[in-house]
Amino acid sequence: MDWGTLQKVLGGVNKHSTSIGKIWLTVLFIFRVMILVVAAERVWGDEQNDFVCNTLQPGCKNVCYDHFFPISHIRLWALQLIFVSTPALLVAMHIAHRRHEKKRQLTNGKKVDIEELNRQKFHIQGPLWWTYTCSIFFRIIFEAVFMYVFYVMYDGYQMPRLLKCSTSPCPNTVDCFVSRPTEKTMFTIFMLSVSGICMLLNVAEMCYLVIKFCMKAPRKPTKQLAELYNAMIFDLCHNILQYFLF
Repeated sequence: MDWGTLQKVLGGVNKHSTSIGKIWLTVLFIFRVMILVVAAERVWGDEQNDFVCNTLQPGCKNVCYDHFFPISHIRLWALQLIFVSTPALLVAMHIAHRRHEKKRQLTNGKKVDIEELNRQKFHIQGPLWWTYTCSIFFRIIFEAVFMYVFYVMYDGYQMPRLLKCSTSPCPNTVDCFVSRPTEKTMFTIFMLSVSGICMLLNVAEMCYLVIKFCMKAPRKPTKQLAELYNAMIFDLCHNILQYFLF
């Protein structure tokens, strides 16, 4: 898988993101992508060949492995990273659209520096705020869904040492052994912990954007509120006087 292309796309979005978003991207590439590429593939290796069952029945080992591990941990983590990173493409397309609209000003006789436009940083406000916030929301959803799928698919986060399989064509209940279960358990807990940290960063960034949006929401001027308050008091007093005098 070409992770360099993904890094290039997310790096372009990172220039326009918040400080929390920059931390999220750093954690994503250092503690997830880099660890997955450098260490995870060596830890797992060819796990199907290392999966040993105490039987010589043809097909029994393959069926048992497919039953307990329907998808490889490495492929599931890679799929998770792709899904988590995909919402950032919405932001990238939104920024590209805004740059395209500004470049169209060239045809209207306005002078625009193309190089300066490519280096321009767009502030997260207006329609871009909604796009950026939606991308964070989908990131959180994908992280939570994959952590739940991981737990259900592998029946927990701990790699078992011994698995008992009685699926056909196994002649009876056979014992199957996983290679390096402790190492794989520690690695699984590490990857899921980093996934949880990324989820917390996404929640923190969303809360930051929402609070910032609420603080910048348009408010009525203080003078206008005072005049409205005085008019309400005047009407109330006038109605009371009318009730008692007339």
